[in-house]
Amino acid sequence: MRRSEVLAEESIVCLQKALNHLREIWELIGIPEDQRLQRTEVVKKHIKELLDMMIAEEESLKERLIKSISVCQKELSTLCSELRVEPFQEEGETTILQLEKDLRTQVELMRKQKKERKQELKLLQEQDQELCEILCMPRYDIDSASVPSLEELNQFRQHVTTLRETKASRREEFVSIKRQIILCMEELDHTPDTSFERDVVCEDEDAFCLSLENIATLQKLLRQLEMRKSQNEAVCEGLRAQIRELWDRLQIPEEEREAVATIMSGSKAKVRKALQLEVDRLEELKMQNMKKVIEAIRVELVQYWDQCFYSQEQRQAFAPFYAEDYTENLLQLHDAEIVQLKNYYEVHKELFEGVQKWEETWRLFLEFERKASDPNRFTNRGGNLLKEEKQRAKLQKMLPKLEEELKARIELWEQEHSKAFMVNGQKFMEYVAEQWEMHRLEKERAKQERQLKNKKQTETEMLYGSAPRTPSKRRGLAPNTPGKARKLNTTTMSNATANSSIRPIFGGTIYHSPVSRLPPSGSKPVAASTCSGKKTPRTGRHGANKENLELNGSILSARTFKGFQI
Repeated sequence: MRRSEVLAEESIVCLQKALNHLREIWELIGIPEDQRLQRTEVVKKHIKELLDMMIAEEESLKERLIKSISVCQKELSTLCSELRVEPFQEEGETTILQLEKDLRTQVELMRKQKKERKQELKLLQEQDQELCEILCMPRYDIDSASVPSLEELNQFRQHVTTLRETKASRREEFVSIKRQIILCMEELDHTPDTSFERDVVCEDEDAFCLSLENIATLQKLLRQLEMRKSQNEAVCEGLRAQIRELWDRLQIPEEEREAVATIMSGSKAKVRKALQLEVDRLEELKMQNMKKVIEAIRVELVQYWDQCFYSQEQRQAFAPFYAEDYTENLLQLHDAEIVQLKNYYEVHKELFEGVQKWEETWRLFLEFERKASDPNRFTNRGGNLLKEEKQRAKLQKMLPKLEEELKARIELWEQEHSKAFMVNGQKFMEYVAEQWEMHRLEKERAKQERQLKNKKQTETEMLYGSAPRTPSKRRGLAPNTPGKARKLNTTTMSNATANSSIRPIFGGTIYHSPVSRLPPSGSKPVAASTCSGKKTPRTGRHGANKENLELNGSILSARTFKGFQI
């Protein structure tokens, strides 16, 4: 049983006790029955009125609850539609009071959500308006009167975030471009002369409209200024090159050059003006020193001729080079020729450098070839001979590779230009073949000279005997040996007079193979004994030296000394 039911029964019991108590009192007092009836009616009336009033109040409460439920349901339905959420579903069977409470709670929650969405929408719209004004973009299209859905708010937030990122990137680009524009204007001494330039340079960075059009205009302005700056730098560099060239041609002293060193860097307007003044001054000085300038240009021409491997015919084709009438017209001809040569060299620089590398390698190879054929190379110390031989072999392998590379590049160049690439007046490969042929002929000539020299030496040795091959250091030690000195003195001193007429002619002592000495009477030769007594003459050389040598009208007979004839 419910407590309310228990309380109702207790209320009935309490009312019954009260009525019984009233009757007891009425009995004691002695109230007549008709008055008791009246008084009971009054009690009944009071109780009924009280209960009716209470019932009416509770009925009124019920009506209010029902009405509140109806209102909440309607509002809840509207909120669910505005917030674009699922309609509220009642959970099972509930009392009126609980239903009203649940509906009211849900309505309050949805009201709060609606308020929050509207506030966020307003904030996002304000941010969007501010960003769009800075970026010069149209505002985000959204109905501000309706309640946005969560998806719409999310998309709006992402849009605002994208606008912030766009603003940051454009601002960074704007600041960077503005800094470069200011530097270029300072470099060019340029004052902003348009409203846009003044807006860029002078106004606050936050006030500048970061539209795509303005950014594009900024980039265009920067390109224009950079182009002017590049042109100015090119002009300044050209003036500096012209100044250096005139300095070299006029042989301007270093002290005078240092006086204008401040304008040899930078490209501002005042620097350009100073450079132009210096060029004008040097040009005037050049006209006053025409001969000196033309001779300097001719030296430069020769250098370019050498670098371009011009033949003698090509050099002689420029007739003004040999003229001696130093006029302005002659100077102009030389200037035009040097410009043409410079351009020609720059166009073919890679080929000329390749040919120059081959020339240097070829000269080095010829030098090692010359050293390899030098008989004195065997007297070197420190292993130089081995190093030179390795380098010579390396160069001998390198030359064909260089020639093949140059051949391929030259053939490609000739196909592109439809003409032959000339080196010293002839095709490069013909020039290379000619150099190899000259080298081969030179080696052949040197070989023939060596053979002829060896042949003459052999004939001389056949006639006069071989020259001593003992090193000079050992010959120098002979006087320090007492035994040999004594033998030399005892054997040869007697013949000193006979040999004195031979030494001045041959520049020294002549050694002959040992043969017997002919007697004055022309009788048969008698074998002469040597000083040592141990060695006999070799019969193989006897036939070769059996003739006597007639010199200055006298007959020189062979005499022996330790197995050799003097």
